[in-house]
Amino acid sequence: MSKIGGSLFGVSLLLTVLLAAATTAAEYYNYGNALDKTFLFFEAQRSGKLPAGQRVKWRSNSGLKDGLAQGVSLEGGYYDAGDHVKFGLPMAFAVTMLSWAAVDNRKELSGSNQMQQTLWSIRWGTDYFIKAHPQPNVLWGQVGDGESDHYCWERAEDMTTSRTAYKLDQYHPGSDLAGETAAALAAASLAFKPFNSSYSAILLSHAKELFSFADKYRGLYTDSIPNAKPFYMSSGYSDELLWAAAWLHRASGDQYYLKYVVDNAGYMGGTGWGVKEFSWDNKYAGVQILLSKILLEGKGGAYSSTLKQYQMKGDYFACACLKKNGGYNIQTTPGGLMYVREWNNLQYASAAAFLLAVYSDYLSAANAKLNCPDGSVPPQALLDFARSQADYILGKNRQGMSYLVGYGTKYPIHVHHRGASIASIFVQRSSVNCVQGFDSWYRRSQADPNVIHGALVGGPDKNDYYSDNRENYEQSEPTLSGTAPLVGLFAKLFGKSGSNGGGGGYYKPYQTTKPPAYSSYKATSATTYTPKQSGAPIEFLHSITTNWMAGNTRYYRHKVIIKNNSQKPITDLKLKIEDLSGPIYGLIPTGQKNTYQLPQWQKTLRAGQAYDFVYVQGGPQAKVTVLSYY
Repeated sequence: MSKIGGSLFGVSLLLTVLLAAATTAAEYYNYGNALDKTFLFFEAQRSGKLPAGQRVKWRSNSGLKDGLAQGVSLEGGYYDAGDHVKFGLPMAFAVTMLSWAAVDNRKELSGSNQMQQTLWSIRWGTDYFIKAHPQPNVLWGQVGDGESDHYCWERAEDMTTSRTAYKLDQYHPGSDLAGETAAALAAASLAFKPFNSSYSAILLSHAKELFSFADKYRGLYTDSIPNAKPFYMSSGYSDELLWAAAWLHRASGDQYYLKYVVDNAGYMGGTGWGVKEFSWDNKYAGVQILLSKILLEGKGGAYSSTLKQYQMKGDYFACACLKKNGGYNIQTTPGGLMYVREWNNLQYASAAAFLLAVYSDYLSAANAKLNCPDGSVPPQALLDFARSQADYILGKNRQGMSYLVGYGTKYPIHVHHRGASIASIFVQRSSVNCVQGFDSWYRRSQADPNVIHGALVGGPDKNDYYSDNRENYEQSEPTLSGTAPLVGLFAKLFGKSGSNGGGGGYYKPYQTTKPPAYSSYKATSATTYTPKQSGAPIEFLHSITTNWMAGNTRYYRHKVIIKNNSQKPITDLKLKIEDLSGPIYGLIPTGQKNTYQLPQWQKTLRAGQAYDFVYVQGGPQAKVTVLSYY
């Protein structure tokens, strides 16, 4: 009996260990759950008037008067990290990363039911950038004083620190900041193009103007906005100009921008710099891999030789990450984490992992391999590296800790983040002032009262050691630029991982109901955020044909094509047009509110026939819907 009992106990113990191991492994690979949480971080970082659909309930409205002292509305956008400054450069980089994910990982994001969340996260940033770019050669690059902000520990809802806004113009240039914002808007225009063509056109128009401004009036933004120097000091602007041009070429197809990156390849370092870092400050590896896509698709044409030089430098970065670069490799911790520098190291690992996942796709699509000094490498190896960094972040490390807050059972609970560490304004309604916050909340040993889900903290040191201490800001502070690349990374791995461990297939997110539209640039058409439905009898195609400045207001000429997709004629079509503030041409008012019809000479649309009308107004497109037809 004792022998049998011992055997049963042994089997039971073995099963327990195996189940525990399987559970732990599955937790590492639950990319759908991790992906969902990253969007919650961006909601926690929102500045401005929050939408009714806000899921992070411990936050409330803040920064509603940003910019008003300078005569401009700069409400909205994102707070950078654990503070309340809106730094333009890292915010723009974060939006570029989110947009790149939306463009290259559309299938995976749609399959995980997260495309809407991705677009909302992008738009909270791009709406702000539109406000910050009121004139062709003006960009408001920062709101808030970093010095005074960092001397206070208070909630965003209680802010008493300076909300000074800082701008760039032709006398105070900032090619790096203006270039990155141009890249963000160009990439975002691609992300929105299948869902809201008019908003996409607005973004592209701003991107082109910002690139021209950045290129014509050159200089470092930190020379024009010295307040940013201690926090986001720029090392140069050449990479941002190439980066912006590369994104504008992809978004517009205009050969001017491709010629720009070719003509300036050597002068601006695009084909000269081989780097081992991709970040908010250094875009060279991103430029090189983005341009490699053109070459791999066989679209280089007369520019192929220069694009090949770009690709060789992109390969340098990829080979260095895989430690197959002839000794010129990245540094890794004993646990396998890419290690670049002590302060907030995980931002470099997340960005590199996303970039190599992207490059893996480009090489796979071309049936090509990565050629390294230490031998050729299949695209899967790049994705394996990306996965190793993601798994480390999610808990496969020596600490057994997830560095994505709220994911798994062990994660940082003393995050260097003002809002997370102080009781919500809905719990403690009395204000928490600057000094009181340090005394009552910053130094307390208890866990954060608010879990800031989806925040990627700075992460461990070079020996894989992490101190969960709120005062240890180098390791415990999350940032926009660190978390943003995780969206594309987790989406890619979710699509690849299958059904085990929360992998492929449909993932039910935190909230599946669609929140109402938010911000001054609200949802504007019947097809906004929704792919075009095939088979619809009447289709609307929105575009912007031109725009101009009148005083301090930008006006757009909107063109709408009405197309009869049915197999029979349509007569007496009546349209409802809402949010229209300017003149309209080509339609006749019916006398009923917001209701229009085609002119008498065009009462019937034959099968396949199209008819267009135009209107002029400031801001985004009007909302056009069908009321009736015969």
